[in-house]
Amino acid sequence: MPDHRGKLVLLPPHRVWRTYLGGRSLDTLAGSAAPADTHFPEDWIASTTRAINAGREHICEGVSPVTVGGASHDFADLLASDPDYFLGAAHAARFGPQPQLLVKLLDPSIRLHFQAHPTADFARRFLGSPSGKTEAYHILGARPGSSPYIYLGFQRPPSRDTLRRMIETQDIAGLEACFDKIPVKPGDTYIVPGGVPHALGEGLLLVEVQEPSDLVVRFEFERGGYVLPESARFMGRGLEFCLDVFDCSAWPLSRLAVEAACPPRRRRALGPDSWQDDLIGPERTPCFRVRQSHLRGPVTKTESQTHIAVVTQGAGTVTVGGETHRLKPCDKFFCPAGLGALDFRPEPTLSLLECHPPDAGAPIHPPA
Repeated sequence: MPDHRGKLVLLPPHRVWRTYLGGRSLDTLAGSAAPADTHFPEDWIASTTRAINAGREHICEGVSPVTVGGASHDFADLLASDPDYFLGAAHAARFGPQPQLLVKLLDPSIRLHFQAHPTADFARRFLGSPSGKTEAYHILGARPGSSPYIYLGFQRPPSRDTLRRMIETQDIAGLEACFDKIPVKPGDTYIVPGGVPHALGEGLLLVEVQEPSDLVVRFEFERGGYVLPESARFMGRGLEFCLDVFDCSAWPLSRLAVEAACPPRRRRALGPDSWQDDLIGPERTPCFRVRQSHLRGPVTKTESQTHIAVVTQGAGTVTVGGETHRLKPCDKFFCPAGLGALDFRPEPTLSLLECHPPDAGAPIHPPA
């Protein structure tokens, strides 16, 4: 049997440069002696996606290093070596050796730029990309003293001409007035469809689940003392082109509660006091699925498809293939489709966020 089979794929920290500041909490989780907020506020998890950073094109950023059986691998190369085992035969037949998913830990110390991402349909038609960037947030925590929030959708949408003028003149007060702050707390999950303008508030720690692209329209040009170069604003296409990316419909709180908030729905029992919830299913997006398992006693657990797991609460161990691994908050691992059963022992509780790629048997994108 190949050395990689029957073993968990462990995911060491893989920090990626971004245009905003943060990362101190990620430093602390990694045991840094001098945690600090820098331009490395994100940890890209089980990624085969290349980061797009203006001025850093010569640096290959984004593709994750992983560890299997004590040996280090490039994640993209590992998947390509045995795609049927890692991703499942149906997934590999449709998508090739790509997970069709990108998961991150985000730790912003400042509010992010106002931004919007193209839908998959827009990306296919106009950007030559198979994926847009519908994404979702699962809130893990917030820094002491912060009042955690997100901006999601225009509650008071401007006209196209007004939006263009505010972006051209960088009328940040005017742009901010289009939004309401949406308070969030640990355990909340929100989906952000492609096209919907948004921004993360300062001080959050969260898991982001998204389509595997780094396409973004940043319509606020300066944050934290860093001014975006022109190439990092409008995907190299100009403002007028990018205005077509925006969903300028109204997103009142009543709509957010129905179309963006993703409360847990019980999926199945895993034991007398353990269970799994659905957070995001195909009724919300065809792009990915998100579940959460809450373990309150020993559980032997098998999933039918490949997925990325992130420890959201608690601690414990997982045993598979004769190897036992200790788990603590924000640890993460990749479960190959062919791995089989995993034995979990919570100490005394353990919660896992489980991020699944799109269903290989269903349409990836809704009809245009």
